[in-house]
Amino acid sequence: MATALPPGTAFSSYQKRVVALLAFLQFSVILDFMTLSPLGAFLMPQLHINTAQFGVLVSSYAYAAGVSGFLTAGFADRFDRKRLLLFFYVGFLIGTLLCGLAHTYTSLLLARTVTGVFAGVIGSVVFAIITDLFAFHQRGRVMGIVQTAFSASSVAGIPMGLYLANHWGWNAAFLLIAAICAVAGTWIVVAIRPINAHLALRPDRSPLHHLLHTFSQPRYLVGFATTILLSTGGFILQPYASAFSVNNLGITLAELPLVYMLTGVFSIVSGPLLGRLCDAIGNFPVFMLGAIATIIMVVIYTHLGVTPLIWVVVVNCLMWVGISSRMISSSALVSAIPTPTDRGAYMAISSSIQQVSGGVAAMVGGMIVTQTRAGLLLHFDMVGYVLVGTTLITLLMMYFISRMVEGGSGRAVVAVDSPLA
Repeated sequence: MATALPPGTAFSSYQKRVVALLAFLQFSVILDFMTLSPLGAFLMPQLHINTAQFGVLVSSYAYAAGVSGFLTAGFADRFDRKRLLLFFYVGFLIGTLLCGLAHTYTSLLLARTVTGVFAGVIGSVVFAIITDLFAFHQRGRVMGIVQTAFSASSVAGIPMGLYLANHWGWNAAFLLIAAICAVAGTWIVVAIRPINAHLALRPDRSPLHHLLHTFSQPRYLVGFATTILLSTGGFILQPYASAFSVNNLGITLAELPLVYMLTGVFSIVSGPLLGRLCDAIGNFPVFMLGAIATIIMVVIYTHLGVTPLIWVVVVNCLMWVGISSRMISSSALVSAIPTPTDRGAYMAISSSIQQVSGGVAAMVGGMIVTQTRAGLLLHFDMVGYVLVGTTLITLLMMYFISRMVEGGSGRAVVAVDSPLA
């Protein structure tokens, strides 16, 4: 039975193995999601589909993930977290393999839906495990490492997808990811001990009762609302960034992967440093600095015209520092909101809300942004202002969350973040 190890400044060897594995799992899941986007130029002509149908392929994953996360919430705290993680990761592997074997639009749509169903729960289980095994003052560093999966997938996902599609067809990328998942799944079996301390604390509730109970807690609702705004702000801008870079900033299609790679490499280096900063000075101060940086850089970025490549990379890197600071610090803070008996359910609902909010935000962004016949994106500055607005609101909400879980002193409140955390 695994519980959190005594508080300390250094991680144990077991904790280090767990962090490395969880970061790798997140990398494989996000890599699968990131790989589809650059394959549109190959998929649409080969499968004879239009842009609307390709959009359905992308959104089917997100909505399936959102629904599965919500439906799993009532059961999430009734099982050993290792077994739960392994079950959904194997399902994710199967879904990814089906994507690699698909050769029609219908079969690929079904495969993406299956992949989303299982992927939608993995992230919530990962964050529940982090909260179970690491003390509050260690989670900034853990989140800083695990969140680098987003950056690493940016570095690998787009260039890898394009390279494999050019040489072996668009299916090859998914087959490679499935092989990576097989290695990671074996690693889960071998490296992670049972994580079941929460089972001894679980009250005798039905899954439906447990779900309703989680929704009825006022402090949980604050966390859910913050997640909605954080996801909305991010996803309303991100899907259109590549088109904005090419059509408005003058970046060529050949240079675009380089922008993502350099930004990703910078983020891989800065992520763990930001995590250490969270543990050193507190999560909310880092979130506040990240929010300020995000607002400044988003306003600059969304108002750029034709810009030299080097300055596009610099602006992207600085903007991502702000975004990463918010992601890492908010993940660490929010992890302290649920009690041990509700962690699985809370994280599952939060993951579901994040997926659905992201899908809705992307659709809203598509309604705001328009494109001229020459390809120029119009009103991109408006989605930037939406992100600025959500950032300001979440800054206020994260202040109250910080007061709730840290007691305003930078240390976790025992009632919320118990020794089993």
